[in-house]
Amino acid sequence: MPRIYRILAVLCVVCGASLSPAAAQDLPLGAFFGSFKGGGVAENRDSIYFGVTVRDFDVTIKPEGQGFKVDWATIIRRGGDPNNPKVKRKTQSATFLATDKPGVYRATDLADPLQGGKYAWARIEKQTLYVYALLIGDDGRYDMQIYERTIKPSGMDFIFHRVRDGEPVRTVKGKLIKYAN
Repeated sequence: MPRIYRILAVLCVVCGASLSPAAAQDLPLGAFFGSFKGGGVAENRDSIYFGVTVRDFDVTIKPEGQGFKVDWATIIRRGGDPNNPKVKRKTQSATFLATDKPGVYRATDLADPLQGGKYAWARIEKQTLYVYALLIGDDGRYDMQIYERTIKPSGMDFIFHRVRDGEPVRTVKGKLIKYAN
């Protein structure tokens, strides 16, 4: 699978990711454990014309075996009657194990993106847990999803970026409050 590693290396450079060892001031993994709820807004290049969409978030990060698991849900409300908008709920989950690089984790369900699978990894830098997911479409174009979850005294700041073939598709920013350990 050497080709996959070359693609990942290029994407890391393009997306500004660094797989360098964690610095001494990086938070320990356990600092991210807990359940968080909050909300935010999604923007894309057409937001100036069509506005933004409001989203609600649920995130749980917990120990799992020798690693950790992230479960998250996004609730999107758009269109229709403002008092009764259309609601769409998306859920995802990923489990990660430590690699030999400090602060870098590999998803346990890795699959070849050229065969319809998803390649995912995570890393910690300072107060932020980054989760990356690489998907490749049938046409060979890549889709990169980057989740930034930054621990704050009030809970967690959240930023999601979606990039398709180097072009930004969507950015979602939000704030979440920790409600359980």
